[in-house]
Amino acid sequence: MAKLGDICEILDSKRVPITASNRKAGIYPYYGANGIQDYVDDYIFDDELILLAEDGGHFGSIDKPIAYRVSGKCWVNNHAHVLKPKSDVDVDYLCYSLMFRDVSSVVNGATRKKLTQADMREIEIPLLSLSEQLAIVEKLNKMFALISLRKQQLSKLDELVKSRFIELFGDPVANPFGWRKLTVQQAIDEKIIDKPLDGNHGGKHPKTSDYVPSGIPFIMANNLVEGKVDLENCAFISRKQADFLDKGFAKDGDVLITHKGTIGRTAILHCSYPYIMLTPQVTYYRPKSGIIPEYLKAYFDTDYFQGIIGNIASVGSTRAYIGITAQQELPLIVPPMELQNQFATFVEQTDKSKLAIQQSLEKLEMLKKSLMQKYFG
Repeated sequence: MAKLGDICEILDSKRVPITASNRKAGIYPYYGANGIQDYVDDYIFDDELILLAEDGGHFGSIDKPIAYRVSGKCWVNNHAHVLKPKSDVDVDYLCYSLMFRDVSSVVNGATRKKLTQADMREIEIPLLSLSEQLAIVEKLNKMFALISLRKQQLSKLDELVKSRFIELFGDPVANPFGWRKLTVQQAIDEKIIDKPLDGNHGGKHPKTSDYVPSGIPFIMANNLVEGKVDLENCAFISRKQADFLDKGFAKDGDVLITHKGTIGRTAILHCSYPYIMLTPQVTYYRPKSGIIPEYLKAYFDTDYFQGIIGNIASVGSTRAYIGITAQQELPLIVPPMELQNQFATFVEQTDKSKLAIQQSLEKLEMLKKSLMQKYFG
């Protein structure tokens, strides 16, 4: 084992932070704790380096790295330690050894965790021969390349669905086929009950102590993942508590969309539970006959619709918000059911491909964690 302070040159003294108002746009990346923050017109480093978060990093995360590699001309602010490995340490090996390092025992700070330079210098990593380091790097490079490829494939399939939507239905703005136009309100089966579970509005919100091991799923915005509803990692409340909250229940087949915080995230609810309770950050829409969920979700996902809600969203003290009434007044084109069903079949086939790729990605992620644990503990 070797301490970072012994195997690296620490270049923190060369860092120079620049406030956003004082930055001049240019071609050189301006790095912070977690990656590129901007591009500026000058550089202070031109080397193969490792940047390790000093404060504001993903400390404690199992999937977001706290260190990353940079190469060539760049500028670094004072939120990342700058490490240049010595000749007997491979730069990629050092980066991999630090990416997911558990530094919870040495970071400090009540609200913004910080890894001081003194503590950082004491971090130990396995110091192998250079040939052994390179052999490990080769294996990990292949692993990370495969993971990146799987993610690209998933992204391409999402783009394919959007392309198919435009191919079948045309541009929602131009409406070249002259489809019937409605408002979202006219297209839903029932009026969505808007009773915010926010104490500031006189409503009620379940506390963590109200959660039960099983019961009615309580879906939050972070349970909408990759167009699906994650029911495996959601909270549960009792039916008594749900009745007390006095808010509408979502059901199988409803289209969900977030309207507070990260607005515009969508999913179709597929579940065996008779009722689902939603956090105030999520709205459910139950399409009328003549509009299928797959079409409505895809319409909500279009750049056109996302752009509209982004433009009309109100920005509060901490996060963006779009009211339910404003959502329901938005336009919606309604193509023939034959085309909607054709699109739904295409989405179903694409989802099967995505599932296979996602399963492969999950296996690769498990293997990655296993290898990282094996090599770096």
